[in-house]
Amino acid sequence: MKNLCSLAVNLPAVLYLVVGLSISESRADDWPQWLGPKRDAVWRETGIVEKFLSDGPKYRWRIPLGGGFSGPAVAKGRVYVMDRQLASGVSNPSNAFSRGEIPGTERVLCLNEADGKILWQHEYECAYTVSYASGPRVTPAVDDGRVYTLGTEGNLLCLDAEMGTVLWSHDFRKDYGIKTPMWGFAGHPLVDGNKLICLAGGDGSVAVAFDKKTGRELWRALSAKEPGYAPPMIYEFGGQRQLILWHPEAVSALDPETGKILWTHPLSPVVRAGMTIPSPRQVGDLLFLTSFYNGSLLLRVKGPQPTVVWASRKVSEMDTDGLHSVMSTPWIENGYIYSPCSYGQFRCLKLETGERLWETFAPTSGKSQRWGNTFIVKNGDRWFLFSEQGDLIIAKLSPEKYEEISRVHLLDPTNRDPGRPVVWSHPAFANKSVYARNDQEIVCVSLAEGR
Repeated sequence: MKNLCSLAVNLPAVLYLVVGLSISESRADDWPQWLGPKRDAVWRETGIVEKFLSDGPKYRWRIPLGGGFSGPAVAKGRVYVMDRQLASGVSNPSNAFSRGEIPGTERVLCLNEADGKILWQHEYECAYTVSYASGPRVTPAVDDGRVYTLGTEGNLLCLDAEMGTVLWSHDFRKDYGIKTPMWGFAGHPLVDGNKLICLAGGDGSVAVAFDKKTGRELWRALSAKEPGYAPPMIYEFGGQRQLILWHPEAVSALDPETGKILWTHPLSPVVRAGMTIPSPRQVGDLLFLTSFYNGSLLLRVKGPQPTVVWASRKVSEMDTDGLHSVMSTPWIENGYIYSPCSYGQFRCLKLETGERLWETFAPTSGKSQRWGNTFIVKNGDRWFLFSEQGDLIIAKLSPEKYEEISRVHLLDPTNRDPGRPVVWSHPAFANKSVYARNDQEIVCVSLAEGR
């Protein structure tokens, strides 16, 4: 009887624990920032389709959207995304590399995850001065009831995730006396504890950390002529958490709490055109970097200063060695690298040496195209690849071959900045669904098994 009474007394606590676990598990289904919950391009949900059905995708909803490269973020039953609205009578230049002042606005939209209905939007004036002027680049970051966005011209906003009210903001150009980079501000902000860490630029402010609740600057660090575009990443090396910042002149590690520089590896030559774009990747004590012109660099991070394991020898977009990725974050698995290269060659390389094993254009542009791209996300023992043609592909990747299992067309490539129609926005995976956008719409497609 005593045991039964004890069980009855503790039943609420047990129920609370079970409910708490269920809530925790449901939250793990979200995609609240760049590359997902752990910023590692892994989708951990189960019960996902093995192959697509012949009758095509099952759209849960689709709604109109303006231009932009910003991927969606999904959190607590809401979808957050940014777009660009041109001023009346204004169009983007036919030459995407032209840089003038293009009037228009940027928008932050909050959608109901269930049906795509717009719950709120925040719009602000924002004339563009960049190349490839379609729209915002950065995926929103959602954390603790707030959503953080960074616009193409350096407008950093913290908004109430429920209502869309602006809680605090910064203008990087004014606050740090810097110019907008050629392709705009594109480093996806990183939430770490009480901090929001951003890639800004300028003298002593390439990296800036803010109090995520108040917007007060906590620290700033590093100097460079150009900040580049690679998002800040935190990895652990030798038992120490290190904030990795990769800009065209160097790759550096900082103490994320203080901004203190732990080490710096200068780059020579500097990264051409400032194109430090893909997220740096860690495997054990190795750190892998790749860029369009300069190719690859593999560092071993041990002791006070990293050492070079191997590096590409050629600074070129066509006469290449190693991996010359443009925007996609490479996948590294069991000692092998998988990623698109400079002209859309989806390649497999040995991590320790950079030796190329195979290549295919199947998951990117279908043929040789400058900056041909696909985004890579792992789910279980296979990968979801989202091609620049708007196709979602299920594939197996191994050192022996690329094995395509199934593919479905999600949405049309509508962005013509590179001179051909493309989709260059990273999708989100959550709630057994995929959320993808182009320059005209955002769609949600069910990927639930047995749908």
